[in-house]
Amino acid sequence: MQNETGSAFLADCPTRLAVEIISDKWAVLVLFGLSQRPRRHGELVDLVGGISRKVLTQTLRRLQRYGLVERHAQEPRRVEYSLTDLGRTLVGPIEVLTDWAREYGGAIVDFQEAAEAVASAQGSRA
Repeated sequence: MQNETGSAFLADCPTRLAVEIISDKWAVLVLFGLSQRPRRHGELVDLVGGISRKVLTQTLRRLQRYGLVERHAQEPRRVEYSLTDLGRTLVGPIEVLTDWAREYGGAIVDFQEAAEAVASAQGSRA
């Protein structure tokens, strides 16, 4: 594997690995959820709507393997997760993406609904 960043189009580029890690929808949401403070597993399940406990556990383990999240066991049943220094470097970019989604998410939904209406109308004519 290369040690330098390069073209994200190359299979062995670290840039591509980084993009693949953070392009997972659950990873971004978990990282964003941890951006404000450390959280327990159950808190993250409640915060990230639609994620199962199993998928959250898999996502947290994956983010730990890449050095973005750390696990802190304080008591046998008290475990918290927090961002590492490397994970905190993603907070700004995730906030920018979140702001974009808030501003343009409605336009995407409108376009999607219009496209579905056209497809439905074409389907009923066939």
